[in-house]
Amino acid sequence: MTVDHHPFEATLLAYASGHLPEGLSLAVATHLAWCAECRDAVDAAETVAGLLLAQGPQAECSDALLARTLGALDRRPQPSHQPPPAPRQAFLQELKMPQPLQGYVQRLDRARWRWLAPGVEQIPLIGRTGGGGTVRLLRVRPGMRMPLHGHCGSELAVVLSGAYEDELGRFARGDLADHGEEVTHQPRSDLREGCVCLIATDRPLRFSTPLLRLVQPMLGI
Repeated sequence: MTVDHHPFEATLLAYASGHLPEGLSLAVATHLAWCAECRDAVDAAETVAGLLLAQGPQAECSDALLARTLGALDRRPQPSHQPPPAPRQAFLQELKMPQPLQGYVQRLDRARWRWLAPGVEQIPLIGRTGGGGTVRLLRVRPGMRMPLHGHCGSELAVVLSGAYEDELGRFARGDLADHGEEVTHQPRSDLREGCVCLIATDRPLRFSTPLLRLVQPMLGI
């Protein structure tokens, strides 16, 4: 599989250093499962960070702190037996989701598509955060043109199946679109396959039409 669109370097560095929010990190991890080029970039960033950390001054640790830490490790709870996850619905199995995403879907009792707009369905994975961000699976019927919109923060979109096109190009399976506040676009799903994407944001979207701004709080986007 050829991956043509990747996160910006700053996004990969933030991921490698642990500074991305959970939702954006999930999007990057999903992309990394398909993209060897970005995996190598993250590995290099983590190696450099480890070398810098090793060369820094060592912090002193008191005997009391060491004893408490070792004691806490000895007292850590033993893993309890967990029942096997329920079989995923057929549409989720067909997606062949990368491992980082599977755990988020499996923890949902009954993952099913919910109506979001005509021709658009969603499965919320992470609810609204303090900044207004969300993480969801989005399924768009073939040839559907989404409303023109911008972003109040960051949005990472990973294509899981099908494809879509917008002002920035064509995005297919494995591609990641890294959108900031400067991006305004109007995606259209593939005419034959439609599109299923993982969409992660850290702020709400910014719509240009008054009607969409009015219903936006109810839609949770």
